[in-house]
Amino acid sequence: MRDLLQEIWESLRRNKVRTCLTGLAVAWGIFMLIVLLGAGNGLLNAFLADGLDFASNTINMGGGVTSKPYDGLKQGRYIQLKDEDTDLLRQPPFSEKVDLVSTNVSKSGYTMTYGRRYFNDVILSGTMPADLEMNRIQMLAGRFINDRDIAEKRKVIIIPHLHAKNFLSGGTDYDKLVGQRVKVGNLSFTIIGVRHGAENQDDRNLYVPYSTVKSMFGLGNDVDEITFSFHGLKTAAEGEAFENQVRATFNTAHRAAPDDRRAVWIWNRFTQNLQMEKIKSILIAALWIIGLFTLVSGIVGVSNIMLITVKERTHEFGIRKAIGARPGNILKLIVTESVLITAFFGYIGMLLGMIACEILNMTVGRSSVEIFGQSMKMLDNPTVGVGAAIGATVVLIVAGTIAGIFPARQAAKVKPIEALRAD
Repeated sequence: MRDLLQEIWESLRRNKVRTCLTGLAVAWGIFMLIVLLGAGNGLLNAFLADGLDFASNTINMGGGVTSKPYDGLKQGRYIQLKDEDTDLLRQPPFSEKVDLVSTNVSKSGYTMTYGRRYFNDVILSGTMPADLEMNRIQMLAGRFINDRDIAEKRKVIIIPHLHAKNFLSGGTDYDKLVGQRVKVGNLSFTIIGVRHGAENQDDRNLYVPYSTVKSMFGLGNDVDEITFSFHGLKTAAEGEAFENQVRATFNTAHRAAPDDRRAVWIWNRFTQNLQMEKIKSILIAALWIIGLFTLVSGIVGVSNIMLITVKERTHEFGIRKAIGARPGNILKLIVTESVLITAFFGYIGMLLGMIACEILNMTVGRSSVEIFGQSMKMLDNPTVGVGAAIGATVVLIVAGTIAGIFPARQAAKVKPIEALRAD
């Protein structure tokens, strides 16, 4: 084996240009594949970031305006959801599927003050304990609203970490704020927790017990939104049918046409999640196809150069066979050389590709773009997993081996007398 490696090294050393061209084709193919996959993953992560802020098996709904006459009433009538509407979800046919139910009311346009620091246009969002799970709220300090806060209508509040960081002059020891008091307008609240806020959405929601907001502002039994989680659905068709059933039930309860899609607006996060997953699968497949075509160009380059190599070394192979080398020895020499070249330069291409992805993460990944009035990251974590990178490199090595076999078999079949006559 040592003699074989020494022979290959001497061959590569004598043909530096050929070796470098082969290595460049291999390294470029794997480099472009990893950069494409990394950028694609970053784009997907940025696109799907908002979908991580809620459980996928939930429906969010609120009052709308009727778009057609029904039951003797004209169109254009506003539908106001009520607290008692949640009872519809606890009765058949929904009681077997619905798990958690939450209601929400909010008041906006206030200023939150802490010492000399303040935030304008904050939103007091009356929230229920179930929102912690359904909206996947991440607590960084303190606790979330509980049933006792609701029952006693406590004046407690949960603030986003972006506000908390400002209150702490850039610090992140959020526990220091728990128990402190802030003013929202003319109202005083005790901070019981700090949650992670969406940095790309100008998050200004201050979570307060649902009963507290309703009591302070005399909102009666009016509800802005109803959110509930469910189980037992698997397909988009089942999700669509369930949504239509919910719409028909709530519309009928408010004397609106069962099929009026504007009377009560519904955000079906379940079907949206399935659509996002489908889009994600299509984009990933497209990226892999583009990347593999790029990789194929590297494989073709290796194959072409190996063919040229065999042509140039025909005389050498003739001498080897004349002094006793068997066809298997020639085959092993060329295939091993091909494998070593693709493995070495493929590894270099993999490392450079992963470094390029990290550079993208530190540059483009920190920039954002304004879309429909909302700030969105251009790329979010544009990296490739080590497993995927190694897998792509292995594919290239295998392909390089196959590319080397064909010219190697051709060289092994050449008769010594014909090889010795070659120029």
